[in-house]
Amino acid sequence: MESQNHNLDCGICYELFKNPCTIQCGHSFCQDCITSHWDSQQGRGQIFDCPFCKTEFESRPVLSRNVNLYKLASSWGQSGREARTVGEDGAREEELCERHGNMLEEERQSQEQILQRKEKEIERIISETEKNIQDLSENIAQANVTLQQTSTWVSAKFGSLLKALVEKQEATEKFLEEQRRDTITEAELRLKEMEERVQKLRENKKQACKVQELTDTELIRESMLVKVPEFQAVPTEVNCSLQERLNGVTEVLSRVSKLLLEDLERALGAALGVDKEASPQDKRPILAVVPSPAAPFAPGLREGLDGYRCSLTFDPRTANGHLSLSCGNTRAEHLSSGPPVPPADQARFDHTWQVLCLQGFSRGVHYWELEVSKPWAYIGVTYESIPRKEKGKRCMVGMNELSWSLQLDERQLSAWHGGRQEQVSASPPPAAQPSRVGVLLDYEAGMLSFYGPDGSRLHAFHCAFTHTLYPACWIGEGVSVTLSAGGEDC
Repeated sequence: MESQNHNLDCGICYELFKNPCTIQCGHSFCQDCITSHWDSQQGRGQIFDCPFCKTEFESRPVLSRNVNLYKLASSWGQSGREARTVGEDGAREEELCERHGNMLEEERQSQEQILQRKEKEIERIISETEKNIQDLSENIAQANVTLQQTSTWVSAKFGSLLKALVEKQEATEKFLEEQRRDTITEAELRLKEMEERVQKLRENKKQACKVQELTDTELIRESMLVKVPEFQAVPTEVNCSLQERLNGVTEVLSRVSKLLLEDLERALGAALGVDKEASPQDKRPILAVVPSPAAPFAPGLREGLDGYRCSLTFDPRTANGHLSLSCGNTRAEHLSSGPPVPPADQARFDHTWQVLCLQGFSRGVHYWELEVSKPWAYIGVTYESIPRKEKGKRCMVGMNELSWSLQLDERQLSAWHGGRQEQVSASPPPAAQPSRVGVLLDYEAGMLSFYGPDGSRLHAFHCAFTHTLYPACWIGEGVSVTLSAGGEDC
């Protein structure tokens, strides 16, 4: 009977089964015991296993009562209590456990074994928790070191950049001051020389006047002594242009300015999770690139750009033969059918679907807008010397070192210069490609910016411009481009 009793004991509580359940591996446990065991595992990686054979299950098994085992355990429990409780003479032999029906001594031993296992489990959890505490403490210390090293590195980088900028600024300003001093000093010497010439000429004039007061004989004799001084020409130009000598400096400053004022701002915004569309102030154009003391400040908000709006018209002499101009030369359309062959002209683009504006800019701030019927066009600016008679992309605006452009495409927006493409960050989806594009040129600041219909800046080029810039458009087949200001209304 004792051996059979062990077969009816739960493998967790070591007591007679209460509500026995059999799991997938074939072992049985009290429903409350196996439920408590799995509850304790739920917070440690969602692992559910058999406490006896350690078989692991992918998910928590659903429990159902083992009816036959339940009846057998119940039958054994009842007979066991009767056998132990009543002797042959009907007297009470030993005191039984009221909960499980076992003798108290056996029950105590069983519970002591259970407590020992629980104590070991608690010790294991304490040891694991203490190890986690040690690991976390070490990781906190390491994180502090890493963060401090990063902070030190960033601070040192910014410090070295600021120091280098200050040093280079001082050197450049010293050079400019020396050039100013030499240029002005040389010009003032020429000015003094010319003033001395005037003084000498005035003396000669007085001498000639006095000779005219003499008698005939004396006048004839003295007039031979009056001389008209001969001077070499003195140039009056004061050449203070250092553009060519400073081309390298201004180009580097433009690139550095773009890195600091755009790329670094964008990277920092991404790191901080800043929504750059949250405020209209974030849409203002950045104009602090190769600044000129005489350059006016261009407001950042869209309505402020109207103060720089200019009137433009397309130049018919430059229009490719496939482009038809109308509306007072403010609208250019690429005809799918063959148009009349235009007269030959040195200014015309013979093989490139392109047209320039008649107006050019070599100073100041200018703003214009264009309406594009479909997203298949390049819009931008170019020097007058752009190739016009060749075949291939080299004549297209943005595909050479002489021009800059924004490409409107159904898939994305791209910026082009020197044949190099730069995808516009945060390009709008195809359905939102801009039909109206604003262009802001700040010549002295060396900046060309493009704006979408909502006034947000799409892209900006930074360069030290050296020649007159002409607005230009490459127009795809079936596309029309309309200048929103200047000329007659359609």
